[in-house]
Amino acid sequence: MQAKDSSALSTAHALPSYLNSDHLGPWGIYLQQVDRVTPYLGSLARWVETLKRPKRILIVDVPIEMDDGRIAHFEGYRVQHNLSRGPGKGGVRFHQDVTLSEVMALSAWMSIKNAAVNVPYGGAKGGIRVDPRQLSKAELERLTRRYTSEIGLLIGPTKDIPAPDVNTNGQVMAWMMDTYSMNTGATATGVVTGKPVDLGGSLGRVEATGRGVFTVGVEAAKLTGLNVQGARVAVQGFGNVGGTAGKLFADAGAKVVAVQDHTGTIQNANGLDVTALLEHVGNTGGVGGFAGAEAMDAAAFWGVDCDILIPAALEGQITKENAGQIKAKLVIEGANGPTTPEADDILSEKGVLVLPDVIANAGGVTVSYFEWVQDFSSFFWTEDEINARLVRIMQEAFAGVWAVAQEHKVTLRTATFIVACKRILHAREARGLYP
Repeated sequence: MQAKDSSALSTAHALPSYLNSDHLGPWGIYLQQVDRVTPYLGSLARWVETLKRPKRILIVDVPIEMDDGRIAHFEGYRVQHNLSRGPGKGGVRFHQDVTLSEVMALSAWMSIKNAAVNVPYGGAKGGIRVDPRQLSKAELERLTRRYTSEIGLLIGPTKDIPAPDVNTNGQVMAWMMDTYSMNTGATATGVVTGKPVDLGGSLGRVEATGRGVFTVGVEAAKLTGLNVQGARVAVQGFGNVGGTAGKLFADAGAKVVAVQDHTGTIQNANGLDVTALLEHVGNTGGVGGFAGAEAMDAAAFWGVDCDILIPAALEGQITKENAGQIKAKLVIEGANGPTTPEADDILSEKGVLVLPDVIANAGGVTVSYFEWVQDFSSFFWTEDEINARLVRIMQEAFAGVWAVAQEHKVTLRTATFIVACKRILHAREARGLYP
């Protein structure tokens, strides 16, 4: 099925007035994915419009006093896509290019992701249009606390639980948790996940998304006859997700031969020293200038000779312009929405197996679920217990998706949507409409 352009989607869907029908952005990609899954929903298809409309959207003004005394205003969002299966769950990103369409799509992909691994959450997402690199730490804290106060009427341990995403981390979550707690008059560790361990965070949370990427990658390699030992791996983005996945693959005997991030693109056909590279990234903020590799042209990254490609940066990276260059047998999506529908079709025709974001990077939200459960019970598990539970859930979820893909002869992305959308719409149907 060929991907539709924005004008075709505008005709096919009743679009909300607050979106630009000529350029739907990431939300348009999500709508195409829902269109592809609809024929497989059976009687539940009568509820499919539920998936095409976020339940709740909050746009907030976030004013703060800058260090020099100026008053600056930033645009913030919190979108709850679907709450049929439980409270909202999804990250908060601080990025200068954040848009409402992007946050809507990310919240919807969270609905799919949570249902795919069968954790009892709906999908939500948040963001602020800001380049955090331009802020001091004090300004970043003020921005975080004001944003938390502005969205405070939506979030809560049983309502909507934020987590880290692009350019946010454990410290940001600590500020969010403290602000919410001050506003409600009681310490509420369960209002966010991805916190420091000393504040109710979970062991294993930082590495969880990358570990999930590695886990489903190994399962797919087994099913397709790809030997991880000696496999050549290329990674885009080398933060928590890409860096962790790269190290786990290297520890399993694979060779990381190319890495790209916002600071540069590097390669070493004999395999990069991943431990040294992670240390370099920690010291300098990126892979650029790493002594144990050669610099390469950024555009050439997509054509690098590899067996496994892990896009773990931002959405919209693999497009119809570069998908044809990809030589990997396996693409594992560590980022959210890194592959456009047009590129999906090209990769499918080339015989490249794509492990979609909505299953491949679900390790983060799975361990966030563990953190939330531990906070409620005030009883904490060991890191080995957490990793073992994560691997089991990811393996079982992937096996279920693989079986559906084989049954219907569809891509793993469509199969994941089949599994997830049926769970969401079963819940919607069983609950009915109130009032």
